Amino acid sequence: MKARVTGLNHITLAVADVERSLAFYRDQLGLAVRAVWPNGAYLEAGPLWLCLSHDDEARTSPHPDYTHLAFSVSEADYADLSRRLVAQCVVWKEDKSEGASTYFLDPDGHKLEIHIGSLKTRLAHYRQNPSKGVTVFD
Repeated sequence: MKARVTGLNHITLAVADVERSLAFYRDQLGLAVRAVWPNGAYLEAGPLWLCLSHDDEARTSPHPDYTHLAFSVSEADYADLSRRLVAQCVVWKEDKSEGASTYFLDPDGHKLEIHIGSLKTRLAHYRQNPSKGVTVFD
């Protein structure tokens, strides 16, 4: 068998202010803090390992393209978390996709999303709506 990757290991975000970003991801999104040092932090959300790394060159405004990180959220928690994020963050896109999503910016302008659903539910949506032009592979 040909060598291949087995999954996504971690995501590192360049941030201008580690303490500010740590507070955002911990207090607003509920990520668990696993380690902190003067120039960074490791946080965890389910299987996701997120590294915040201080960078003097960190962007302070959002990149113009659609690149973003999406966090899973339970259906039970979605409405409350979404309301809180919309009240306290900049919303960068309106939800027009399958499932419920809220699109918002972190303090450094990284584009984020909270989403109810999974790849399985997204593929089921396209199977039920074949007119969207998406080919689903089993």
